[in-house]
Amino acid sequence: MNEAHVHMVVNHFPIIGTILGLGILIAGMILKNTSVKNTAYCLFVIAAIFAAISMGTGEGAEEMVEDMPSVGKEIIHEHEEMAEKLAIVLYSLGVISLIGLFVNYKKHRNARSVSYIAVVVAIIGVFFAQQTGTTGGEIRHTEIRPNAVSAGGAEQNAAALEEGESENKE
Repeated sequence: MNEAHVHMVVNHFPIIGTILGLGILIAGMILKNTSVKNTAYCLFVIAAIFAAISMGTGEGAEEMVEDMPSVGKEIIHEHEEMAEKLAIVLYSLGVISLIGLFVNYKKHRNARSVSYIAVVVAIIGVFFAQQTGTTGGEIRHTEIRPNAVSAGGAEQNAAALEEGESENKE
C-alpha cells in the first residue's frame, strides 16, 4: 500500500470524526451528561491523530497524482492549504479535548467552559473539514469541480444540437 492509498483510507476520519464529535458534544451539553461529552472529546482526539496521519501521507499522495491528466498543481495546492488549516484546528481541538477529559475527570468547575470552547473550535473545524473534503474530492472527481460541464444524456445533446441548428437558420 503506497502513501496515496493510505491517504485515501485515513483522510475521511478527521472530517467524519469532527462532524460526529460536534453533534455528540452538543447532545452531551444539552443532556448535561459528562459521559456523552467525554465520548465527543475522545472522537476529537482520534480525529486529530488521523489528521496527523493524513498530513503525513499527503505529500506522497501528491507525488502520485500531480502529473496525471486533468489534475493541476493549483487544485492540489488549494487542497493542501485547506488541509493545513484544518490540521491546525484539529490539533487545537485535540488539546482542548484532552483538557476537557481531564477537567471532567476532576469534576472541575471550568468543565462547562471547556465544553463551550470545544464547540466553537469544532464548528470552525467542521467548516475547514468541508472545505478540505471538497477540494480533495475535486482532485480526482472532475465532475464536482466548479467549472464542471454536464455531459448530459444523448437526448439532451440532440435537443441542444437541434436548438442550435434552428437558431442558425433564423
